[in-house]
Amino acid sequence: MEYRREIDGLRALAVLPVILFHAGFKPFGGGYVGVDVFFVISGYLITRIILSELAAGTFSLGDFYERRVRRILPVLFLVMFVCIPFAWFWLLPGDMRDFSASLAAVSVFASNILFWRESVYFDAGTELKPLLHTWSLAVEEQYYALFPLALLLAWRLGRRSVLALLLAAALVSLGLAQWGAAAKPDAAFYLLPTRAWELSIGAFLAFHATSGRRLAPPKWAGELGGALGLALLLYAVFSFDEATPFPGVYALVPTLGAALLILFASRDTVVGGLLGSRVLVGIGLISYSAYLWHQPLFAFARHRSLMPPGELVFGALAVASLGLAYLSWKYVEQPFRSRSLFSRRHVYALSFVASTFFVGFGVVGVLTQGTFHAKPQLEKVVGLDARMLINHGLGSDCEGDYTDSARCRTGEQPEVLVWGDSYAMHLVQGLRSSKEGLQLVQKTVSMCGPFLDIAPVTGRYVPSWAEKCMRINDRVFEFLRNSPSIQYVVMSSPFRQYVGAGATVMTRDGQIVAGAEVSGQAMLSTLERIRQLGKTPVVFSPTPGNGHNIGRCLMRATLFDIPYSACDIDAADSSSRQAPVQDFLRKVQAVAPVVWLHEGMCLEGVCKAALDGVFMYRDDGHLSHEGSAYLGRKMGFYRLLEAASVRHQDATERSRLMPPASVPMKGLERTAAVPASRPVP
Repeated sequence: MEYRREIDGLRALAVLPVILFHAGFKPFGGGYVGVDVFFVISGYLITRIILSELAAGTFSLGDFYERRVRRILPVLFLVMFVCIPFAWFWLLPGDMRDFSASLAAVSVFASNILFWRESVYFDAGTELKPLLHTWSLAVEEQYYALFPLALLLAWRLGRRSVLALLLAAALVSLGLAQWGAAAKPDAAFYLLPTRAWELSIGAFLAFHATSGRRLAPPKWAGELGGALGLALLLYAVFSFDEATPFPGVYALVPTLGAALLILFASRDTVVGGLLGSRVLVGIGLISYSAYLWHQPLFAFARHRSLMPPGELVFGALAVASLGLAYLSWKYVEQPFRSRSLFSRRHVYALSFVASTFFVGFGVVGVLTQGTFHAKPQLEKVVGLDARMLINHGLGSDCEGDYTDSARCRTGEQPEVLVWGDSYAMHLVQGLRSSKEGLQLVQKTVSMCGPFLDIAPVTGRYVPSWAEKCMRINDRVFEFLRNSPSIQYVVMSSPFRQYVGAGATVMTRDGQIVAGAEVSGQAMLSTLERIRQLGKTPVVFSPTPGNGHNIGRCLMRATLFDIPYSACDIDAADSSSRQAPVQDFLRKVQAVAPVVWLHEGMCLEGVCKAALDGVFMYRDDGHLSHEGSAYLGRKMGFYRLLEAASVRHQDATERSRLMPPASVPMKGLERTAAVPASRPVP
């Protein structure tokens, strides 16, 4: 097959955005589409080789898989091996367990399935996974475990039949991807059935290139096609972001862009000349190694720092990934492709030994929960994972959907209803610690705040989920109506999914609108309807935050013997970040009591990450189990509920004379004749 410099240049345009996206450079919010470009390139090159060999009668599955092993495994295993000592000394037990699992999964090309089960690709925690990026290798190898065999079996039917079957499979895959992007975004992102169509685009290009009837396009068509392909690719890189539904029809933008570049960007076009430049071709040649090195460098830098490193550090690491890529390309990739240096038997033997080692290491790491390595600090950190467990309140049964489970109440005559999302869940220990024997009931679902008639909509939380959230909250309100023992309704959320910049919500009639336009009225209506039942609503603010994972910072500080004060939050920075939420809560405060958690956590411009040795946070905003209990005692959560009831007796009486909730109200500017609690500074 004739070598095309432009395709190596296209590889550079695929790998650089991925690296810059993972480094956190905001302009490259859609840089993850570089993986989709790689899928198209791979589908084109591999299928073209297979078709050429099938036509010549020389195709062999053994030779095909040997080439894949030589191409993929040597440098992959090198990177995995280099990761181990850094993981050994720098990872906390929970992270070491996850890393160990990924070593085993990568070795059997199942890491995409592992990461699908573990995490959402765009969640903050995934940036700490050194081998996260190997999900795409798993997708490719799963595809190539099936595709050559299927092509070989179908070849006797003729090219047209093979093309028809391939087209049908690609359309089914694209349809699944479009459905999955809305209904099952995590599975759609990671798994082969929703990604296979992207590799198939490359396969169609290969069928076209080997058809024997290919005509060179007019120069103007080549220029136009190449320019359009480049424009589509760059548009996706700079315009897409984590909220873009993916990999459905939106993924057609970068993949069709890549297809146009392969078709039209020949060496005699302007775009082809650009792609064929020495710099881009050089980066393209080492692109596989660069892809493998960049994520471990970024992940371990994040693990070793208390707070995320700055752009300068990530820029230097990005350059370092290219330097390491050149070395591994020259001294690992190239030699292992030579059959004169390494025979098939040698390659398979080394691959078997390495795979066995990594699988064994991974199994031991998982079975020992990441505590099998004898690091000097181990005794200090073994219990940290337990202190940082997800705070579901009374338990995980109280998280995913509406439930009347007995595990989600502390008595048959609850006095307090805890209603909201995860920021309501994390208040439960604080409420219980503030009054011995407190009977409460928990009705909480992550992301689903305590609002009637609206629910948030994001790239991950799609309209069907919003409808479910509204139904759940309707059931919570019906439960409240039929629960005479409940006196207080504790309501909380980060609220940014309702009133933050760019927040969108679905209304009862199915419209999707800006959250800031309707959330105030929805909260006012919800509060009034609670009061009409004779209950006292009390809204708790979110914790102070600076956008960083404070809980993880505290664990690292323990591991590396750094004072906990290094994880403290600047109060002014927190207030600035939470300005829309604080403005919203100040207006809420005019009609209902608001408990400002910063009053128990901040002093003299600093919000403490730990108080008296107690870890207040488990992540970037949620209280830890121990932190919630400590704060509840310190601030007297139950006492605040009692004070709210006394202060708002008159307001409760007046609510009986107010118009029904269905009558439109202007907003949250209604002034209550009741003194409000102290506002946020």
